[in-house]
Amino acid sequence: MSEHPSTDPFEGCELSPNAILGTRTFEGVLFTDETETPVSVLTGETPEHSQATVDEAQAFAAGIDSDTPHIALPVSVEAQVETRGKPYTAAAFFHFKATGSLKRHRAYHDAYNSDTFSVAFEADYETGDLMITVEEEDCQSEVENV
Repeated sequence: MSEHPSTDPFEGCELSPNAILGTRTFEGVLFTDETETPVSVLTGETPEHSQATVDEAQAFAAGIDSDTPHIALPVSVEAQVETRGKPYTAAAFFHFKATGSLKRHRAYHDAYNSDTFSVAFEADYETGDLMITVEEEDCQSEVENV
């Protein structure tokens, strides 16, 4: 008896596909013009390294060399101060910081990499909302086509 590799894209996933099917909106998870930035107590101004626009953040996220689309997420004020970095970072659109859980992150990742599902997302950088839609592809078996 030969062993066949599993064709279940959710085999190692803690969530079932039903947990992510449909459209879900994750509110206020993206970098926006309203993302908090540090202010110098000496000058009362935001340091130059923490000044950024949504367009700059989007371009940074889009410039990531990856097969998976990226989004711009906000960075905490503490992290900006510690690293002297920008107020945004790039991550895959299904990143756990955006979706709220590692289980959901893995489920969206598995669906995105599967031929069984179509996964689309819309990033609204004005509101900071991320909308992810997962649909099961219409698949007919070869038996049904006979």
